[in-house]
Amino acid sequence: MLIPATILTGFLGSGKTTLLKRVLTEAHGQKIAIIENEFGEENIDNEILVSDTNEQIIQMNNGCVCCSIREDLRTTLQLLAAKKRKGLLDFDRVVIETTGLADPGPVAQTFFMDDEIAESFLLDSILTLVDAKHAAQQLNDRQEARRQVGFADQIFISKADLVTPAELDALQHRLKHMNPRAPQKVVHFGEVSLTEVFDLRGFNLNAKLDIDPDFLVDDDHHHHDGEHCDHPSHKHGHAHHAHHDHAHGEHCDHPSHAHDHGPGHHHHHDDDVKSFVYKSKRQFDPAKLEDFLGAIVNIYGPKMLRYKGVLNMKGTEKKVIFQGVHQLMGSDLGPDWAEGEERISKMVFIGIDLPKDILIQGLDQSLV
Repeated sequence: MLIPATILTGFLGSGKTTLLKRVLTEAHGQKIAIIENEFGEENIDNEILVSDTNEQIIQMNNGCVCCSIREDLRTTLQLLAAKKRKGLLDFDRVVIETTGLADPGPVAQTFFMDDEIAESFLLDSILTLVDAKHAAQQLNDRQEARRQVGFADQIFISKADLVTPAELDALQHRLKHMNPRAPQKVVHFGEVSLTEVFDLRGFNLNAKLDIDPDFLVDDDHHHHDGEHCDHPSHKHGHAHHAHHDHAHGEHCDHPSHAHDHGPGHHHHHDDDVKSFVYKSKRQFDPAKLEDFLGAIVNIYGPKMLRYKGVLNMKGTEKKVIFQGVHQLMGSDLGPDWAEGEERISKMVFIGIDLPKDILIQGLDQSLV
C-alpha cells in the first residue's frame, strides 16, 4: 500500500498552522506524519503541535526549501518509509508543510523523479492557502505566491471576513484565471472537513478534467460560444484564442462583469501565471501530438506548472489522459467514450508566460 502524501503550501500568515492543527484534531483514527519545512519564528508552532497530538513532526532545519528540497525531502521520506516498514513508526499518511516562500514544484517532482520514493509514496495533492486580506498585494509582488496558486489542486481562502464581498469576488476571479482547475473554498479559522483535504487525487490520471465552469462561461462569450473548433478551416480559432488575455482585460465593460472592479482586480490580466483551455472536436494524431508535447515540455518545462488533458485520439475508443508538472509528463488510457458522449478533447495549461499562440498552433497541427 502506498502512503498518501499531501503538500500544504501558502504564504506566512495564511493560516497553514491553524489548518494543520485543525486537521490533526479531526483526523480521528488516522496517524499523520508531518514534515515541516519552516524557518524563522514559525518554529514556535512545533511546540504546540507536538504537545497537542501524537504526530511525528520531522523538522527539516536547513531553512529554505527552494534549492535543496529534493535531497533533504527525499532523505526524510526514505527514512519515514523505512521506519514504517520496520514497525518503528506508525502513520497512515504524510503532510509536507512548506515554507511560505517555497516553490511546490521541486517538492512534487521528488515523488516522481525518485524510484524509491515512488515505490513507497503516492503524491495525493497540493493544497494552497490564500490569505484574502493580503492576497492582492502578495500576488502582485511575489511570483512565489502566484506559482503556489498555479500549482494547487485545491485552494482554501482564509481571512475572507476581513475583506468586502466585492474584494473577495475580485480575488476569486483572479485566482480562477490563474488556475481554473482548482476548486476554491472560503474557510473560516481553518475549519475544513477532512474530505476536502485528503484523498483528493489531484495527481491521478483520471478521466475527469475539472475546470471551473465559470471560467469556461467567461471565455465562451468571447469565443462564439466555444464552438470555434467546428469551423472547417479551423482558422479563426487562433485569433480569439491568442487574444484571450485581451478579452479578459476588456471584459470589465461587459455588464455582467461590472462587479469585477474590486481592488487588485485590474491587475489580474498582468499576472504572469496564467491558464488557458484548448478544446477541439477533431481527433489528435498520436505521433504528432507526442512529438509536439515532448518538444514543448523540453523548452518550456520550467515555466509549465500544471497541465492536464482528456483527449480524443485517433486509433483508440478510449479517452487518453495526460498530465504533468514541469518537465514530467505522463499519459494513460482512460475509460471508453460513453455511448452518445461527445468526443471532444479538452486541455488546460497553467504556467508562467506560456506562449499561447505557439501552443495553439502546435496543437492545431497535431490534429488528424
